[in-house]
Amino acid sequence: MHSLWRTLDRGTLRDIALVCLADAMVGAAFGAIAVSGGLPPWVPVVMSLLVFAGGAQFAAVGVVLSGGAPIAAVAAGLVLNARLLPFGFAIGDVLGGRWWTRLTGAHLMTDEAVAFVLRDGDPRRRHAAFWACGLGLFVSWNAAVVLGALAGRGIGDTDALGLDAAFPAVLLALVLPSLAERNVRNAALRRACVLGALVAVAATPFLPAGLPVLLALIGLVLATRAPAPLPDREVR
Repeated sequence: MHSLWRTLDRGTLRDIALVCLADAMVGAAFGAIAVSGGLPPWVPVVMSLLVFAGGAQFAAVGVVLSGGAPIAAVAAGLVLNARLLPFGFAIGDVLGGRWWTRLTGAHLMTDEAVAFVLRDGDPRRRHAAFWACGLGLFVSWNAAVVLGALAGRGIGDTDALGLDAAFPAVLLALVLPSLAERNVRNAALRRACVLGALVAVAATPFLPAGLPVLLALIGLVLATRAPAPLPDREVR
């Protein structure tokens, strides 16, 4: 474990710590919302340990609290977590070759951990960033959910705290710097992001929560059709 932290530079460790702090705020909000909505405190705690997927947990609890059937709650979580399948192909090299490391890595896979992996090309730093972020998030998220669940009955309007805004803000902070570099590949990614955002915003009033985000994957069409960069020509 100590070698993981020594492999990463101070800036990356600071970013991971900030992500863990932001996600802890969201985890506390999740625990408080679940309990203040009428669920027993052990439900969000056990759910966070076994599922460990913030968006899917919010969606599933939202379905249950609105009177939906448990099968509908499970379906909502599965729809939101469908994005993790391509993530697994993209970062499969950092999970190791043993079945138990791959199983553990799959459980710890989050949007933030994947973002840290994809922004670095060095295999050792990619591996260290994934496990440091994944383990850090697992501990901070679950600890915050416990605290939020205990405080849930004493909180009135959880929406007034605005903690749900921390989650997308962190993801934007991770993604935007990597798109700032000017090259052909990033130009295609920027077009894909813009198209995906427009599709998601347009679909939000008409579709259940979670589906607009999946529709945003349409933006990948632009990225896959981007022209390949021309080879450098020798100047004579």
